[in-house]
Amino acid sequence: MWMSSGEGEAKATSSLLQSLQKWYYNAAGFNKYGLVRDDTLYEDDDVQEAIKRLPENLYNERMFRIKRALDLSLKHQILPKEMWTKYEQDVRYLEPYLKEVIAERKEKEEWNKK
Repeated sequence: MWMSSGEGEAKATSSLLQSLQKWYYNAAGFNKYGLVRDDTLYEDDDVQEAIKRLPENLYNERMFRIKRALDLSLKHQILPKEMWTKYEQDVRYLEPYLKEVIAERKEKEEWNKK
């Protein structure tokens, strides 16, 4: 299959970017405790509200991961490598709820300006 130089460069850039993202993900270290990205968000008002809206199973899974990570950290341990959260498996479970909360807050702010 023939590819223009622009397509080849785009694929190479995309591949390089993904490699860099994977490297950074692993370098951050939270995955070694079994956490996912959304577990590590700073809990401002929007994030706290999004957490309150999680279905019970997602909330319980989050709390389990956080408690396990805290326990491991206190013991100066990490999970066995096969239990680390992999970049490809990290799901942004909080994102839809957070987007909803932010949209509602912005709408409310706009309404209050009137």
